[in-house]
Amino acid sequence: MGERRQRYSEEFKRQTVKFAQEQKQKKTMRDIAQELDIPLSCLHQWMTQYREFDNEPLASEERIRKLEQQLRGQERQLREKDRKLADTQEELAIVKKAVHIFSKPRP
Repeated sequence: MGERRQRYSEEFKRQTVKFAQEQKQKKTMRDIAQELDIPLSCLHQWMTQYREFDNEPLASEERIRKLEQQLRGQERQLREKDRKLADTQEELAIVKKAVHIFSKPRP
């Protein structure tokens, strides 16, 4: 005979989702499901159904610092590329003028 399906109350589901949201930065969904002895697929389904973003922890200061550092690096690279592009455009303008000057017939 097949296994009897476990039924969970709405309150249990909501509390589980709230707990999972609070623990999300510390534990994986798989770890949370194992700890609570529920199928991972159920936890994912409940997260989709009962998730409240008020319970989501804010980004950690370390994560914010890392993202700001990445942003500064990308901005620096972008400025460097802009400088190279401006130099290349200036060189192209000089070459065009030289071609124009040297392509005129000499008297």
